[in-house]
Amino acid sequence: MATTYFTEDHEWIRVDGEEAVVGITDHAQEQLGDIVFVELPEAGQKVGKGDAVIVVESVKAASDVYAPVTGEVTAVNDALEGEPGLINDSAQSDGWLMKLRLDDASQLEGLMDEAAYKAMVG
Repeated sequence: MATTYFTEDHEWIRVDGEEAVVGITDHAQEQLGDIVFVELPEAGQKVGKGDAVIVVESVKAASDVYAPVTGEVTAVNDALEGEPGLINDSAQSDGWLMKLRLDDASQLEGLMDEAAYKAMVG
């Protein structure tokens, strides 16, 4: 069964075994406004926890998305190239950004569960 964690920088990571899906939270997309462009990493790219790996541009600003854990990018959401607004429509499902193969699952221990994240954003 998949478990979802959250970061203080408003990323979510849904983990199922050694595979994980990463995106930005609904709160983050609301703060950004209409998303018009997404710069995604390449499949096969190694990312470190805290690395800025994705750029999301909205009508208001550009914002970095940070890797919540160390791993290898196994896939990116190619649908976002033609339709970046998917993030606004469905940030925590169809608007996912990348998939990772985890290097160190113990890095998940420092992340928040949904209740803690909701308490943080109020």
